[in-house]
Amino acid sequence: RSAMEPQLRNKIEDNIGIAKSKQNGMTLLTFPENLKIRQLSQRDTSNLAEIYKDVFDSYPFPIFEEEYLEETMDSHIDYFGAFINNDLVAASSAEMDKNAKNAEMTDFATLPDYRGNNLSMMLLKEMEALMRSKKMKTVYTIARALSTGMNVTFSKMNYVFAGTLINNTNIAGKIESMNVWYKNL
Repeated sequence: RSAMEPQLRNKIEDNIGIAKSKQNGMTLLTFPENLKIRQLSQRDTSNLAEIYKDVFDSYPFPIFEEEYLEETMDSHIDYFGAFINNDLVAASSAEMDKNAKNAEMTDFATLPDYRGNNLSMMLLKEMEALMRSKKMKTVYTIARALSTGMNVTFSKMNYVFAGTLINNTNIAGKIESMNVWYKNL
């Protein structure tokens, strides 16, 4: 962690501390009315690409392109969506390494008007269930180190903090550090 400014290091360490304090903190959650979580299909790729364009200025993979989403959907990524009144308002994905039996829980995006409703937690719960059924042994994420909410989400879902990757990922228009969280299923 020596390669970053002290203020940034302190903020990341604060986020890790907050997240760890929420470990096993899954409580009874209430979700918006008319909420439906489901695995996405080819017919959803246009709306999925639009959500990613709305949420991220840049992303390490071409998730803004429908063709990429369709190709990866056919090969190794299961995409999920949260729908309110039949509108796609949040999304995520589970990117599988089928040979190694692990999956990265990633690509979380929630439209601004719907943030704070625990949609990421609900998406993560559904993704974990599918990964268990597909016999994945380990699931993990690299969460933006400065995103308190995403780090708390993984901690609440009993993921284990494994370290910080300094200046690792070009996301949202800049290079950011990422926290690694994992869970054995």
